[in-house]
Parts: sequence; structure tokens; C-alpha cells
Amino acid sequence: MSRETRTARLTILIDPDKKAVFEELCRLDDLTPSQVVRRLIRSHIEQRLGHPWKPGQKPERSRARKPR
Repeated sequence: MSRETRTARLTILIDPDKKAVFEELCRLDDLTPSQVVRRLIRSHIEQRLGHPWKPGQKPERSRARKPR
């Protein structure tokens, strides 16, 4: 999997208990929370597009799948 060359910050609000459990599960998998969130975002993008995504690729509005 290729790495994106630029980064942008995404700030979210989350329940403190949920955050603690998430961070512990990430630690047990030897992953950072950022790595897991990036994978989740990429998976969501590819699921909605219906094909693998490459950095720089923008969705075509008429081709992106609607969520079920």
C-alpha cells in the first residue's frame, strides 16, 4: 500500500471511555490510533467507490455508491 505524501488533521469528539478502549485495542494490535483510523477511512472510501482508491483520485459523483 502506498503512503500519501501530505497530511491533514481531522479532529473528532469521542466519549472518553470509548477512546480509552479504542487506544488499548490499538496498542494490543501494535498499531497507533491514527493508523487504524486511516485504514477505516480508506476502507470506507473504497467501499463507497466500489474499487481500490489511489491518492489524488477524486470520486465521480454519479459513480460513488450510495450507502445501504
